[in-house]
This record gives sequence, C-alpha cells and structure tokens, in this order.
Amino acid sequence: MKIGLKLNSQFPTGEDVVKGVQELVEQVEAARDAGFHSVWVSQHYLAAPYQALQTWPLLGRIAGVAGEMQVGTSIFLLPLHNPVYAAEQSATLDVITGGRFVFGVGLGYRPEEFAAFGVELDDRVGRFVESLEVVRRLWTEDVVDHHGRFFTLEGATLTLKPVQRPHPPIWVAASGDPGVQRAGRLGLPWLVNPHASLSGIERQFALYREALEASGHEPPADFPVFKEFAIAPTHAEAVRTARPYLKGKYESYAKWGLDKPMPEEERLDRAFEELARDRFIIGSPEECVAELFRHEEAVGANHFLLRMQWPGMPQERVLEEIALVGAEVIPVVSGTVDEDR
Repeated sequence: MKIGLKLNSQFPTGEDVVKGVQELVEQVEAARDAGFHSVWVSQHYLAAPYQALQTWPLLGRIAGVAGEMQVGTSIFLLPLHNPVYAAEQSATLDVITGGRFVFGVGLGYRPEEFAAFGVELDDRVGRFVESLEVVRRLWTEDVVDHHGRFFTLEGATLTLKPVQRPHPPIWVAASGDPGVQRAGRLGLPWLVNPHASLSGIERQFALYREALEASGHEPPADFPVFKEFAIAPTHAEAVRTARPYLKGKYESYAKWGLDKPMPEEERLDRAFEELARDRFIIGSPEECVAELFRHEEAVGANHFLLRMQWPGMPQERVLEEIALVGAEVIPVVSGTVDEDR
C-alpha cells in the first residue's frame, strides 16, 4: 500500500498566498522525509471564495523538493484544454521529475469554468475521450494526423517525449456511475473521489470491474483512492481539529454542485457527522490504519491520496499530522512492520 499527500492549493480570500506556497513546499519536504510515496495537486478556475493556485507552476515548484516521490495531477480538467497543451505540459513534468509524473484527469463539473473557457458543458465527455486519445498519440507517435469532432492536427510532432514508456500513468477520476464505467472501458485506473462512502465505492467498483472485463482489459495495477484524512493521538482531538475546516470545504462543494452526478444517497448537503461517517478517515493512528486496511480489503485500494489540510487550517497542525502518518501509519500499511490486522 502506498500513501500520498494531497496538497491544499486553495486559500481563503485575503490570506497571504506567497506564504502559503512556502508552506506547501515545507509540507512536501516533510512528506518526503516521512516516507510518503507521492504528492498531488488539484485544479479549479474562478474558485471563489478561495484563491486557487494553478497546477503546472505549482507542480514545477514542488518537483524540485519531492525527492523520489511520484508527482501528479489530481486532477487536471482535461475537457477545458487543448490536448496539445495537455500533452506538452505533462511531458515536461515527466522530464522534470525524471519519470515520476502521474497524469490524473477528470471531466470537471462547474458550469462557470466551462463558460469561461467557451466550452459547452454537454461536450465535456466527447472532448475528454478525444483529448485523451490525442494526448496518448502525441506522447507515443512521431507524427500525428487527427481529424476529430473537436480537434484537428496535421503532421503534429511532439519532440519532447515523456521519460516513461510508453507514457506516464493515466488515472481517471470519476464520481458518477457513467464516469466509473468509462474508466473501466478505457482500461485505466479509476481514481476514487474523496466524497464517496465505502459502501458507494464497493457498489461502483463492481460496475468498474464489469466494464473492464467487457472491454477485454485486465485490472490495472493501481487502484488509487483520494481520502479526506485527519489524524491525532485521540479520535476526539482529530475530529475537533479537522471539523471546522473540512465542514467549510464541503459546504463549498455542495454549493458548487460537486455531488450532482452522484447517487442520491451520496449527496453532500447533510450534517457533518453524517457526512463524515464511512466517508472520511478521522481518528487515532490505530483507527486510521484500520480504515485504510478496510478499504484495501473491500475493493483492493492500494494507493491513498490523503488530504490533511483544508482552506484556513494552520501549517503547524498539518506538519504534526504528516509526522504522525510517517511514524505510525506508513510503517504499518507499507508492510515494514508487523501489525495484527
């Protein structure tokens, strides 16, 4: 099992973002030294009420201190962008990291982002699938001719190829059933969203496996799960520390309509205690380890992207949590110490 750090790249309006970037670099250094396996950056545009750092510049900044950790997007909003842009940026990151880049992609869901880019929301699935095809071809072929519904290329050559062969890993994030099935049909790892309950993940995992098998794909080696995560010496302390920041973040998600593609029972506009139950991992080191193993045993999850900070949460608390994960969680779940499960 691998453990990754999902960075909080959004800051409340008025907060010093220059200081925030310095703190993110410090978090990456701490995670590297604590034995984390990966570090991740997400993407949103026009993200009021938050100031949102953008993906590629931030990844370039942290790549220099990430050591041997994988560095990835979780996620890059592929339908909003030209696939040439996506292919060039991701190939550059793979070169910068010496072949440690993971390309996590998703559809996006916020109408204001699509309107700002002049992209029809109803076209996002078609653009996603076509873009992914073009990106892969640019990474792997010498000359690309493409005549699609959304994009046209004539004799296009991407001479800066990724280090990884045939190309960097591609993870597909999905919340709704159609997106999960699409990931299976493409034969790519499904990146599970952080707001899904374990029971919901189990139900959708069956759909994913069916789609994989129907399309003739073997299960990918990676099964990544993005989780909201809070750890402290006691359960009560973990809840008390995380609740005000995590609650505020999910109130924003509900307003943004993040849960629209999700089944009714997975909706986010509910009390925090109900929302957290069977969805977030919050507790003592022993409780957190048990929950990670529970996900592994239920669906075979083997790479967890843990978000331990939300807008407004102080740096000292995040560093304490990173250290605690390094000391009490990673040695157990990575198999470097024996533990009675």
